[in-house]
Amino acid sequence: MFIKQLSIFVENKFGRLEAIIDTIGKNGVNIRALSIADTTDFGILRVIVDDTEKAKKCLSDAGVVAKATDVIAVYIDDETGGLAKVLGYLTEEKISVEYMYAFLSRDTSKALMVVKADDEEAAEKALRLKGVEMLNPENL
Repeated sequence: MFIKQLSIFVENKFGRLEAIIDTIGKNGVNIRALSIADTTDFGILRVIVDDTEKAKKCLSDAGVVAKATDVIAVYIDDETGGLAKVLGYLTEEKISVEYMYAFLSRDTSKALMVVKADDEEAAEKALRLKGVEMLNPENL
């Protein structure tokens, strides 16, 4: 089950990140997860929001480049080895993880991780066959 993630180009300039986050919030969109990676000149902000289309439009209106991509959000048992077990399922199927980051889970007994794999459909199938619970987009 895929959810939408926005990848947002952020110039590495003072106040730019805050301006983007503020734009999203002022338009009534709630950020559920985020990750940022940067280089000297720019960064890529990845966010999961409760209304992807609204966030993309308000960012576009503000002159910010944002691209929607599919990712998987998986529930991980909040215990030692929980993440390793799920990653092992992907490794067994020769599926590479391009990146991952944590997601705010409303279930306090489970952690929630966003996973971007090199083959999203194969990753979803492999995890589903192993009984891994995935976040339903309606539950954002």
